[in-house]
Amino acid sequence: MCGIVGWVDFSRDLETQRSIVRRMTETMLLRGPDAGGEWISRHAALGHRRLSVIDIEGGVQPMVRDDVVLTYSGEIYNFRELRQELEGAGHRFTTKSDTEVVLRAYLAWGIACVERFNGMFGFAIWDERSQELFLVRDRVGVKPVYYYPTPDGILFGSEPKAILANPAAERKVDVDGFASFLVLQANMSGQTPFDGLLELQPGEYLRVGRAGIERHRYYRLTARPHEDDLDTTVETVRALLADIVERQLVSDVPIGTLLSGGIDSSLLTALATRSNTAADVVRSFSIDFVGHADFFETSADILRATEDAPFIREVVDYVGCKHEGIDVATAALCDPDVRRRVLRAWDLPNHLGDMDVSLYLLFQAVRERCTVAISGEGADEVFGGYPWLHDEKVLDVPIYPWMAFQLLQGTPSTFSLFDGGVLARTGLFERIGGMYAQGIAEAPRLDSESPQDARMRAANYLDLTRFMRPLLDRKDRMSMAVGLEVRVPFCDHRLIDYLFNVPWSMKQRPGESKWLLRAAAGDLLPDAVRNRPKSVFPATLDTGYDDMLRKGLNEVLTGADEPIREFLNVDAATAIVDGTDTAGSGSWARLRTETILRANAWIKEFDVDMSALT
Repeated sequence: MCGIVGWVDFSRDLETQRSIVRRMTETMLLRGPDAGGEWISRHAALGHRRLSVIDIEGGVQPMVRDDVVLTYSGEIYNFRELRQELEGAGHRFTTKSDTEVVLRAYLAWGIACVERFNGMFGFAIWDERSQELFLVRDRVGVKPVYYYPTPDGILFGSEPKAILANPAAERKVDVDGFASFLVLQANMSGQTPFDGLLELQPGEYLRVGRAGIERHRYYRLTARPHEDDLDTTVETVRALLADIVERQLVSDVPIGTLLSGGIDSSLLTALATRSNTAADVVRSFSIDFVGHADFFETSADILRATEDAPFIREVVDYVGCKHEGIDVATAALCDPDVRRRVLRAWDLPNHLGDMDVSLYLLFQAVRERCTVAISGEGADEVFGGYPWLHDEKVLDVPIYPWMAFQLLQGTPSTFSLFDGGVLARTGLFERIGGMYAQGIAEAPRLDSESPQDARMRAANYLDLTRFMRPLLDRKDRMSMAVGLEVRVPFCDHRLIDYLFNVPWSMKQRPGESKWLLRAAAGDLLPDAVRNRPKSVFPATLDTGYDDMLRKGLNEVLTGADEPIREFLNVDAATAIVDGTDTAGSGSWARLRTETILRANAWIKEFDVDMSALT
């Protein structure tokens, strides 16, 4: 896994801009701590920082073949089959890397090569012959790609910081992007909270030439009849997962799994232990908070009904992996330096509170032991595991299901601490309804499916295209901030395509979410783990963390230089500080305070011009 950057400008000689290109490239140092380089011609400059995973010696970038240059981040899991096909067509390889497979695939098939790739990737190809740039993102959006159009070209990078290192990129707030941050979901227009800075959408590529920028979609979810019976469906899911894990274990560096004791991560760990690719005993890692068990007795909630530790022990004993727990103390979650590193990893005000910080600390510890980790993100979206998919009242509310679920739980929204005037200027409430309506309208459907299956397909579509994106972004930012590559087998597009068309009645059983996944697990896991209820990534239950947040919010209210204060609902913020707020406690309620603190820190850290919101 790596970091990519680039600059195309048809109005100037970029060979005179080497210092800026180097500055952009060096912002990706954490994503690629092992090596780096730049390639520069008159109108194009590509930079790369490398985390060496496949072909340690040979996969140096930017890579050049026949006047075509590639800077690439990610993994192509079917690169061996593609290499064999390309060799049969006469291509000769000088490395064993998947990077060269990507480059020679373009030479053989043009940009249509992207449709042949199975993997997670973000890459740029500069074709010196046609003077064109192709900027590509994987189908599901596992790896990020950002870009910034300029009057005569484009800037791009794996993260915003690469673009912001160029003087041409301004640091002004964008109202549309800021509104999406407030509702914690992906902006389907691609706009970020920085004006002019865009995120390439999953399954898209850009073509950049002298005539301008063209956006193309090469992949989208489609509806088609599901013709397999139940037994065949279970067998197909099991076979797909086994093949996916087998492919994703390929690595020339140490690899492990992230194990929570839930069905998702446990099944991946079990499949890894049975794989022929695993070179040794599989290593697994989990997170725990110091004193968590004591707090858990009084603070369990609907999203965390069971503690992880007992189930992790059952999995370890059953499958025979080598496990290590990573303990995280509340003091580390509150450490200002750690929290600033998390903000710098995002570059944006996006956040999931202490779950961001704890994931960063987990990845930091895992990186000391492995370079690559297998994780269970995506399973709930693919198999329908979230509680809002099983609540008729939630699905009847015409807003995103996760927002309706939060509302019906009595938890205030993440934007409830902002002043009403600010919310009006962003058009937030109109946007919420509009975004939901857009998602429902674009969801694929079949004329032949039942109203129930059509309704659940649409809800599943929203999870896959809207809710999953911030979680994948969080996984990417927190892992790459410590130089750890995290692979996500449940996000393989073959699995998603198949499951998206399995009828809801075949995926679920009354009172048993993700039934199909549990059935596919079969005898791979102990019954207690296979039947464990959904429990999300753990959040700290230590009230000391909430004390830290209240203290920070009080500083925002009373400090001399706190830019977010002019946008606050002061009465609501004061109620949290003085303890008269009636919203209750828990990770969702705490997100309101986290939203304010992260936005304030982001404005200060990046010196953002907020005038568009005043």
